[in-house]
Amino acid sequence: MSNIKKLLFIICLIPAIWLTIAVFTDQLGANPIEAVTRETGLWALRFLWLTLLITPLSWLTGWNRLVRYRRLFGLYVFFYAVLHMLLYLGLDQFFDINEIIEDIIKRPFIAIGFFSFTALIPLVITSNNAMVKRMGGRRWKLLHRLTYFIAIASSIHFYMLVKLDKQEPLIYMGLLIILLVPRVYRYAKSTALKH
Repeated sequence: MSNIKKLLFIICLIPAIWLTIAVFTDQLGANPIEAVTRETGLWALRFLWLTLLITPLSWLTGWNRLVRYRRLFGLYVFFYAVLHMLLYLGLDQFFDINEIIEDIIKRPFIAIGFFSFTALIPLVITSNNAMVKRMGGRRWKLLHRLTYFIAIASSIHFYMLVKLDKQEPLIYMGLLIILLVPRVYRYAKSTALKH
């Protein structure tokens, strides 16, 4: 692992370290379980957006080296999503299967969150070089396009979760549109050139 990757690895851990300290020093307000669950979800979103930023940023700047850090950020998406899910399942629902099923039926945004989390699993399993070779580049890329659906579903999950002030989820949705438009444009352009 290069020095830059090591540094990024440590930087990406800072939110988890801060949240752990905040829990034990009572800095998360009246409902720390809700606060830490929400924050881990937000960090999963932020790292997902950062992962999606890498490709258009490399197109824009010509810094193709940026792509080598995409996997690291992608794994941190999963790391924070796992924390988010475990906090919800363990501290909110106490791993009560009946309560969880009831919650999924009662609150659709929970079902969308489960979809997003579950869809991350095949991406993490296939994130190493050996799996890229085994699957072949084309099939690997096709599978990893799931990232876009996960991002859209996660945005909807966040939007539905927030009950009153929708400004923050709308900002995340706006950023997602900005991140996806260059991809749609390039795809449309390459398709037009083929015909």
